[in-house]
Amino acid sequence: GRFMLRNLLVVVNAFWGAGIFLSTGVSSVTAADLKETIPPLIEAHQGKVAVVIRHLGTGEQFVWRENEVQPAASLIKLPVMVAAYRMADESKLDLTKLITLKDEDKVPGSGILSGHFSAGLTLSLRDAVRLMIRYSDNTATNLVVDQIGLPTTADTMESLGFPETRLNSKVYRGDTSIASERSRIYGLGSTTALETVNLLEQLHKGTIASPESCAAMIEHLLACDDKQMLVRELPSDTKVAHKTGAVNESRCSAGIVYGPENSFAICVLTTDNKDRSWKDDNAAQVLIGEIARAAFDHFNPEWQRNTPPESGDLKIGAIGTRVELLQRTLNARMIPSAGLGVDGDFGPATEAVVRYFQETHALPVTGIVDAAFWDTLGPVVDEAIVADPDVINGEMLAKQPMEPLDGPPFVTSDAWIIVDAADGRTVDAFEAETPRDIASTTKIMTAWLVLQLAEKEPSVLEEALVMSSRGDETIGSTADLRAGESVSVREALYGLLLPSGNDMSVALAEHFGQRLAPADATADATADAVTDAAEKDPLVLFVAAMNAEANRLGMKKTHYCNPHGLTEPDHLSTVTDLAILARVAVSHSLFPIYMTTRQRGAVLTGPGGYKRNVLWKNTNELLQTAGYNGLKTGTTDKAGACLVSAGERDGRCLIVVVLGSAASESRYTDSRNLYRWGWKQVFSEQ
Repeated sequence: GRFMLRNLLVVVNAFWGAGIFLSTGVSSVTAADLKETIPPLIEAHQGKVAVVIRHLGTGEQFVWRENEVQPAASLIKLPVMVAAYRMADESKLDLTKLITLKDEDKVPGSGILSGHFSAGLTLSLRDAVRLMIRYSDNTATNLVVDQIGLPTTADTMESLGFPETRLNSKVYRGDTSIASERSRIYGLGSTTALETVNLLEQLHKGTIASPESCAAMIEHLLACDDKQMLVRELPSDTKVAHKTGAVNESRCSAGIVYGPENSFAICVLTTDNKDRSWKDDNAAQVLIGEIARAAFDHFNPEWQRNTPPESGDLKIGAIGTRVELLQRTLNARMIPSAGLGVDGDFGPATEAVVRYFQETHALPVTGIVDAAFWDTLGPVVDEAIVADPDVINGEMLAKQPMEPLDGPPFVTSDAWIIVDAADGRTVDAFEAETPRDIASTTKIMTAWLVLQLAEKEPSVLEEALVMSSRGDETIGSTADLRAGESVSVREALYGLLLPSGNDMSVALAEHFGQRLAPADATADATADAVTDAAEKDPLVLFVAAMNAEANRLGMKKTHYCNPHGLTEPDHLSTVTDLAILARVAVSHSLFPIYMTTRQRGAVLTGPGGYKRNVLWKNTNELLQTAGYNGLKTGTTDKAGACLVSAGERDGRCLIVVVLGSAASESRYTDSRNLYRWGWKQVFSEQ
């Protein structure tokens, strides 16, 4: 009977490997992108590799030699844990039982018991399991195996349908082998990538043991301290419930990766590796990390990673930026100062001050920082203390007198144009039709799209815009929002145009991309691949809308690749096209409000409810002088210093665009000289 069962299970696993799933309701869709990215990594590796990756919601998966039996090394400790918890569920094992460590129990290799603790130490069986998983402790593993019985792991796995997942002996106790031939071939234990992922999926679903036991086992796996395999290339805040294994010729790792949008199970086995070193950059370990990152990026595209890294209430054990803001603000608000160390670690001292604050402000004394606490505390103190926004926004900033009209037009810019805003006539120009890099003057179009929508639907200005992780990580000039912090769209536009926030341009594009996507997105080369707008990156759709609008306005030599202006080979425009856009912007009902503002204070709301003040200052130095009214600066190494501006004198408005000025200050000198020249020409015609 046991022989027939084993053969049946082998057949079942063969169906799994073929992508046919029996009574599971799981899709057999193959991860097409992974078929492009992972095989080249495997084929370049000098060693045998087996891989299974499975989306834990849809069943979408990638497989490579999924049924090939390979050494499990310490990865076999995962099945040992499962066997122990199943016995506990059946009341055949007491996880609270105390075990006494003896000298003869100690074995070499990974772990902390043998090297750091003396014989006579007592610990619970549950603690031994934790050491077995967290530190891959070999001595702790043997203590667990002694309690469950050496054959139990293989028997349990076979009963679950995993006949190749077998523990052959105790660790460093080859004389205890219960399968001498398998010990010779596979060492401590064996498995297949498919069996391990099937085990992990059942663990994730809470069906391989009781739901309570499955939750406890996942907690053990989340505590695994290995950083050299699955997690080495993943974002630092990614939760991974995993276990690794390593001997000279074999390296393996398996686990559940909890992405911000989608979670997946993964197992990568390698053996017969040419690189058998124990360096951090061991080839197999690097390969495992690269495969895990490819899977992470596939199931969690960058544009979807908008889940705030920190959210919810703060309490003992919390760490991170919000705790730093809390500690710094409590120090500033309390008289005398609370004297807390600003270390981002919510410990007993921070909790004591929180309780005191709650007691003295008629809040429930819980030691927990919730939305009511943040509201009572008021705007948090950041590293640079910013004044109240109402004070900033009400401050009248003096302007210098207007310039005289005499003086020659001397400029350093590579291209320039002067346009009469009234009729669009070109007063004078140089290299007006040559496409060039335009840096952050790009953001005129970004703001234009949003403000056109706001003119039709004013309520959009009150929508909350949440900074995404992608926005927060965008390089260059910033509005200084952190991932998870939010602000109204009305204020976000100030953060886009005044400090030239690249982060805010991405956040706005992500927020409005779906709504502003052109009906025929494939009309633009940027969006050739757009087939189903509801499932595509909103940033890509927003850029398609930028190009569609440029085409509508007659900006014939303009092409956008992004909403911020960071250098890309095809992200180009001309001074003529930018003047066309500037002319419609200055005549808009809302755009001039933003382009003429020199500074703006705003209140941001963070995860959990804290509030933080920010101050945005306009990068356009022309606004210091009467008569100049915006619009947008831009600077990159490739574009040089750029400026699109509008100026008024005696009832006439001119638009001046300069691209590629020699330095930041030069664009202002260039523009002022061109205005003087332009006004002289215009007024001489009257």
